[in-house]
Amino acid sequence: MAKTGTQRILELAAHQPLVRPRDVEAHGIARESLLRLYRQGFLVRAARGVYALADSPSSEHHSLAVAAKRVSRGVICLLSALRFHGLTTQDPHEVWIAIDFKARKPSIQSPALRVVRFSGRALVEGTEEHEIEGVQVHVYSVAKTVADCFKYRHKIGTDVAIEALRDALRSRKASIDDIHRYAKVCRVANVMRPYLESAV
Repeated sequence: MAKTGTQRILELAAHQPLVRPRDVEAHGIARESLLRLYRQGFLVRAARGVYALADSPSSEHHSLAVAAKRVSRGVICLLSALRFHGLTTQDPHEVWIAIDFKARKPSIQSPALRVVRFSGRALVEGTEEHEIEGVQVHVYSVAKTVADCFKYRHKIGTDVAIEALRDALRSRKASIDDIHRYAKVCRVANVMRPYLESAV
């Protein structure tokens, strides 16, 4: 017996916790079926155009998964990346996300985004792919994030950048060599040199 569109959407949502209309259309299901399930209470709206099973538990990084679903070419960076890697106790109320310098700024209300524009090697190098709630999320590595914090120290605070460097080295989540490499990519090698030398 063939499965209904409703059954197929619920199965899809069970395996892929965050679902967009284009996901159901890719499976040959009308997007109206998705809205019907939402109105009936089987699905909840995680963000505009993003749905999840009503009873599905969300992780501590739920907002990162939703942001990645909405901004597919973005990379989680700075304070949000620090939080993801366990290098800060701060819980930023915005998702910090890097996009290409020439890309159009996402018009998203939820989750709240703090968009930072990167270009060239600073945009593409040091990215890692992590699965959060079934979504492939691009996050900058620990070493790249530390270098980014020094580059954007005027936005986040020099004290936050220094603390991130100390915590990354203390926890051995990044080596001095790795951090120095990304310091050169981000063009903050001279700024970071005294802090790296004092950490040796």
